[in-house]
Amino acid sequence: MFVEGTCFSTVWERYAFDRQFRLLVFDAIERVEVSLRTKLAYELSREGGPFGYLSPDNLPRLKPVQYDRFIHTCRDKIERSREPFVEHFLNQYGDCHDLPPYWMIVNTMDFGQVLTLYRGAPAEVRGGIADELGLSARVLESWLVSLNTVRNICAHHGRLWNRVIGTKPAIPNAKRDGRWHEPYTVDPNRVFCIVTILSFLLEKVAPQTKWRDRMFDLFNRYPAVPKEDMGFTSGWQRCPLWSAWVKPATDA
Repeated sequence: MFVEGTCFSTVWERYAFDRQFRLLVFDAIERVEVSLRTKLAYELSREGGPFGYLSPDNLPRLKPVQYDRFIHTCRDKIERSREPFVEHFLNQYGDCHDLPPYWMIVNTMDFGQVLTLYRGAPAEVRGGIADELGLSARVLESWLVSLNTVRNICAHHGRLWNRVIGTKPAIPNAKRDGRWHEPYTVDPNRVFCIVTILSFLLEKVAPQTKWRDRMFDLFNRYPAVPKEDMGFTSGWQRCPLWSAWVKPATDA
């Protein structure tokens, strides 16, 4: 919808902000994805052996049709791959194995496949990974679904900054983690929730990150972009998940 009085400079400013915001979000999702790949490869190979994914018994939460689709995609990715580590493995061990071990196969997967791997993993593996992050397996899975959606938006240059995310992430209940509820409730429908999730996860997987500073710097460079449309509504700075990181000069 075109708002009367809108000028080209306003449109350009919001486009430029959104482009830089997408790159920032994409960077954070990439770090989370790499961490999850690594953890899944380690835990699943310890649980079912280096080639455990080749048996559906080791991914018990996948239905037969889901498992078959997953393996078909794995084979397709390996056949198409030109990664040196894949070529080396096939040259050295291709007479015994047509697919590589966990720690290689995960590095040919896209985020959707990594999500499928997590969904299919035994309850002990799913729960253990989630517990290390201070989450339930149900909440972590919902976060991964939402992050996969957002990753695809970023990868295809879609508008993100004021978007309502169709795959709404679950919020930890107040008993498990009250920081999501008091004194400010995180709205799962808005992008504010996505950046809060990313901030939360980066604190676990990349605690030295300057990602939040980069986000605040971006906001300060574009003060005219209405952050309320992103879900940064009045009082968000008091959210315990953000209060330690908010700079006094930030006006988002």
